[in-house]
Amino acid sequence: MNFKIRQLEAFRAVAEAGTITKAARKLGISQPAVSRLLADFSHSVGFELFTRHRGVLTPTSDSRYLLSEVTRILDGLDHLEDLRRDLIERTVGHIRIACLPGFAVSHLPGVLVDFLKARPGVTVTLEPDRPERILEWIIGEQYDCGITDGFLGHPATHSQDLFMRSVCILPRGHFLQEKTHVTPTDLANEKMIHTRRDSRFYQHLSRAFSDHGAAIDSLVEVRQFTTACTMVSEGMGASVVSAIDAEGFRKDGIVIRPFKPAIFHRISILRPASGPSSPVVLDFIDAFVESLRPFLATDTAARGVPSLTTPRDP
Repeated sequence: MNFKIRQLEAFRAVAEAGTITKAARKLGISQPAVSRLLADFSHSVGFELFTRHRGVLTPTSDSRYLLSEVTRILDGLDHLEDLRRDLIERTVGHIRIACLPGFAVSHLPGVLVDFLKARPGVTVTLEPDRPERILEWIIGEQYDCGITDGFLGHPATHSQDLFMRSVCILPRGHFLQEKTHVTPTDLANEKMIHTRRDSRFYQHLSRAFSDHGAAIDSLVEVRQFTTACTMVSEGMGASVVSAIDAEGFRKDGIVIRPFKPAIFHRISILRPASGPSSPVVLDFIDAFVESLRPFLATDTAARGVPSLTTPRDP
């Protein structure tokens, strides 16, 4: 049987209206067109659809049973059209995000709140973990995007690198707070809280100290900038961290000063390379990148950093 959607619509319209005239008016087509659609549909199903009594068309017993299924199909098509429109307007969908633990508890929740307020039909799964696991998840297409650092590239991913400014953070009342900026020489005699020694950020920081003839006096080695911020806010040591993490602790009384020479914390936004990302995922990435603008390095062009607009899939 070869049904056409218009035949189903005509059948339901006549069953609900009781006459060809009213059904034609409801559908916005001529009466002969409705009659033709009914005749073709009746021929396809192989039985009469209506009986006529005093000018009113009444569904037969067989077509009453058929009507419930036709209604279900047409309602499903209406829902499909609504879904199509919502997808075009980016108001529905599900986003699976893997991220560094620091983002999950600080900056990212606020970004998601603003993003989801404008998209009531969108849901999110947010999973924090270490960079190695995030990369595994993106390669395995278990998540739609990953926010990570220390990424060295992988053919199964699309990546976008962003360079975050770094700052020196000090406890309130520290004598260095009077300086307009802090250098490695200033920190030569300070107990330092810093990232893991095998991290790229620590390597850049260590090189900056070496270039100034200073050495890092290590107090605590941490995995996350937020840990360093918490300890400094409690009066313990000094640190050089990402500007975005420092800003989250400004209300806790830490002193934030520019660090020179400039070093950067590179984060990467990953997506699976196997297929195109959904529009709502790309919109989220754009919103996330936009939220980072106040903390990004100002010399991105000189460093060859990619455009801040999310690359769309070919």
